[in-house]
Amino acid sequence: MPSHYEERLQKDLAWIQDLVGIVGAAVTKAIGDAVSSVMALDKDLAANTVIGDYTINRQTRELDRLCHAFVARHLPSAGHLRYVSSVLRLAIALERIGDYAATISRTVAQLSSTPPKVVARDIETMAEHARRMLDDSLRSFQQRDTTLAQSTLLAAAQFAEYFDKVFADLVREGESHSRPVEDLFSLMATFNRLERVIHQAKNICEETIFVATGRTKGEKTFQILFVDADNSGPSQIAEHFTRKAFPQSGRYRSAGWNPAEEIDGSYAKFAQSVGIDLGKAWPTPLPTLREQLDDYQLVVGIGADAREKIGRVPFHTTVLVWKLDTNAGPEAVYRQLTPRIRELMERLRGEQAS
Repeated sequence: MPSHYEERLQKDLAWIQDLVGIVGAAVTKAIGDAVSSVMALDKDLAANTVIGDYTINRQTRELDRLCHAFVARHLPSAGHLRYVSSVLRLAIALERIGDYAATISRTVAQLSSTPPKVVARDIETMAEHARRMLDDSLRSFQQRDTTLAQSTLLAAAQFAEYFDKVFADLVREGESHSRPVEDLFSLMATFNRLERVIHQAKNICEETIFVATGRTKGEKTFQILFVDADNSGPSQIAEHFTRKAFPQSGRYRSAGWNPAEEIDGSYAKFAQSVGIDLGKAWPTPLPTLREQLDDYQLVVGIGADAREKIGRVPFHTTVLVWKLDTNAGPEAVYRQLTPRIRELMERLRGEQAS
């Protein structure tokens, strides 16, 4: 027979879990209502959704209070402590999702008409995915279902590139001058908040895994593409040095916008002297990687005109340009490159980058 203390502990845990379910349902409904108000230009529904966010804020504050009271009262350890600490982080995520719904609803007041057909389809697609991922992530948390959490994380990663299509559709709509620019900014805000809902769903899935297994989210890894004119020297050194110095921090490739036929012999010889093997390296044409650029978080262009030569990149890809003296010879280029690479990786991964 459980003791009075155990009964009280389970009762307090149950109320926290029930409130998580209540707030989760509220933010999921708020996102649905916000999107519906945009699609139908329903300003009354939009206003009610904004007002409803104040209730969500109070509920998340109550979650925070209950969790701190639970820790003070029961001094939990192991599983119970993991759960309560996750709920504290979950409350922040839920409050933010409520804010996203309010922001989407506020855009309704700025719209002059319902969204154009192609943009409306994009909104419907993104909203459907966002609501499903949010619902699945919350269900995984309530049920401690790591399998559902992992599958939701995978689905979110696969959907990430869709935002580039959305952005392109909005640009085309703007170029057609079919509606006021203010409308396009409001619609962009809607897409951005839906994307953020998907990111918060991913965070909730990570909390599910932490509660169920104790495993924390691993350090983020990065895919980096080094690009220069002919991919026969500097960019090859950058790729292979980074792979050797930071093997656990990401995956690395290099390419050239006007690739040479083979690796520069002076670079291949120098590379051996610093423990880099370019024996199997081969120049890669940048155009062959165009369709894969959305796989890379960073494209590092080497040379003053690199940004122009690289051209347009996907929305989530960032271009850095390093203006090096590439005519100074392999050793001088190496001495310019390596400190920049170390600084970049430490900024991305911290001092423990490896």
